Amino acid sequence: MRKQNDPAFRAAVLGVTTLGAMLAPLDAAFAHGGMTYPATRTYACYVDGKAGGQGGDLHPTNPACVAAVAEGGKNPLWNWFGNLISNAAGRHREIIPDGKLCGPTALFDAYNMAHDEWPTTSLQAGSSITIRYNAWAPHPGTWYQYVTKDGWDPSQPLKWSDLEPVPFDTVTNPPINGTGPEGPEYTWTAQLPANKSGRHIIYSIWQRSDSPEAFYNCSDVVFDGGSQQPDAEAPTTPGTPAVSGVTGTTAQLAWSASRDNVGVTGYEVYRQTSSGAELVASLAGNTTRLTGLTPSTTYTYYVVARDAAGNRSNASAAVTFTTSETPPAGDCKVEYSEPNKWHGGFTGNVTITNTGTSTISGWKLLWDYTGGQTVTNGWSAKVSQQGTTVTAENEAWTGTIPPNGSVTFGFNANAPAAHHLPVPSAFTLNGTLCTTP
Repeated sequence: MRKQNDPAFRAAVLGVTTLGAMLAPLDAAFAHGGMTYPATRTYACYVDGKAGGQGGDLHPTNPACVAAVAEGGKNPLWNWFGNLISNAAGRHREIIPDGKLCGPTALFDAYNMAHDEWPTTSLQAGSSITIRYNAWAPHPGTWYQYVTKDGWDPSQPLKWSDLEPVPFDTVTNPPINGTGPEGPEYTWTAQLPANKSGRHIIYSIWQRSDSPEAFYNCSDVVFDGGSQQPDAEAPTTPGTPAVSGVTGTTAQLAWSASRDNVGVTGYEVYRQTSSGAELVASLAGNTTRLTGLTPSTTYTYYVVARDAAGNRSNASAAVTFTTSETPPAGDCKVEYSEPNKWHGGFTGNVTITNTGTSTISGWKLLWDYTGGQTVTNGWSAKVSQQGTTVTAENEAWTGTIPPNGSVTFGFNANAPAAHHLPVPSAFTLNGTLCTTP
């Protein structure tokens, strides 16, 4: 009998639990986006849970996040982008009572808790910032950002009367021009309110214009006060990108980190073209994997650093490289399927077959998702994702594939929609392209 601490058993239970979300009320089933900067409570606790988790599970260590999980379980963390009311239609103050602003449905009620240790984002009052909002499933609409009044009581759940009467920022249909740790992001520049200091909440409402559905985010922030001058100092110039792992369709870029008087928040990677520069990635770290390249083609890239105030560095020196010719397929075949799907996610199965004459000892399989899919956990392989690239590495018991032998592993993933998403077009095993059916 399979034990409950078996990773495959846990994954199967998670798949059943997630599938059960189809039967939940619409408020819990739909999931389309959430603020990642300044981080909303659910996203901050999700990140905290990933840092403390093992084996694909979430294990928050922040005291407020621990308390929220104890009260409401981990579903709101896996579903951090789904804090919504499906029939709001702009009636936010009418249908959301005081004390329920941060979690207006039962699923997210624990995130209404007044707690002095919610994860916070440090901001400078009066400065400009780049707001980042995950675009799990893009929709047109308008975002409204409010901030709490001076003298509000953080020891009580948030009330409508705690907010300033008008939003400090409003934006309609911002561009999806960023890529964060969890996929594509809406980004836009906002001017923070001046003369704020100490702990506050930024309350975001996203009202869709193509549906009555609306999303709600509470981001805990700490303002350093409005007496200081706004941050006008740009980060230092990033190092020249170094290129490695060039194939016919992919390459890896890495560069020396920038420095900043307050702190570097991320980097933008640009590709030079005959008509100008094209933004291809926006990320927090100083390395990225380029995909979707054309074989036997010359490319030029450079990098720009940014800080929390929206200041951008000078562009790094550019790197130019040429992709290789399309290699012949190696001695491997990959079969990919998605046997179970639900609104907001799916279960994937992958079978690797050794079509060569030598035993494969240890393997790493890579593929890319181009439709916003993100892997949450896997079994029979260590499955992880950075940006669009998914990496699956063998477990100790799946590392050997004899000639004509196969190994199979599976995973659960979140997705912007349940159907009609693009499936991976290519798989590489230990750097070699595999055939697909």
